[in-house]
Amino acid sequence: MARMAAQSGTTDLVATPHANSEFEFNPQLVQRCWEDLQHLLGNTIRIHLGCDLHLAYDNIRKAIENPARYSINGLGYLLVEFSDILILHSAEEVFSQLRQAGLTPIVTHPERNPHLASNLKRLQRWVECGVFLQVTAQSVTGRFGPQAASCARTLLKRGLAHFVASDAHDTQDRPPRLDDARVFIRAVYGGEYAELLFEIHPRAVIEGQPLFTGPLSVPRPRSNWFEFWK
Repeated sequence: MARMAAQSGTTDLVATPHANSEFEFNPQLVQRCWEDLQHLLGNTIRIHLGCDLHLAYDNIRKAIENPARYSINGLGYLLVEFSDILILHSAEEVFSQLRQAGLTPIVTHPERNPHLASNLKRLQRWVECGVFLQVTAQSVTGRFGPQAASCARTLLKRGLAHFVASDAHDTQDRPPRLDDARVFIRAVYGGEYAELLFEIHPRAVIEGQPLFTGPLSVPRPRSNWFEFWK
């Protein structure tokens, strides 16, 4: 998977094992796996450490008590995942507590969560309060169906998506490739917008650098390309 990502143009990957009731997050084990993998890969691609934190009570408490344990490279940006079954009524309060602990929440694949995708006003409110959103590359290109594609593209159009990630699981069905999504976004919105989503913002996260919060300024779409990809 790492070699495939490198061959398609990716320079850095963040390993994001799940942290939920099914999969225990073990930083020591992850560290050992990272050392072995990076040794095998050499300079082919750089691997960074993080996790996909399921927003459940115990996880929230642990993250607030030990922010570096769960954030990307231990530098403060935290990938958070919501349940497909329900959304916490106290989500905004949870975000506030995470920020007070020095963590910056990045909500992963909201376009694939039916409860989030159906309430764009709530997502916009979160973004305006300092939360970042990350969409999946294959959602943009249609792999997860028309509803996920429509939501992902709407988030991009409104400047509510700050990152595009592979959310890869394997080399076949959900590969670690970003190139097709980047071609689409570059064609619709231009190279600068694509660079922001695929390079500038991810680099800031990896390095723990601050990012401007709120919706992005979005270039005017080239409608003919957008209609072609619908």
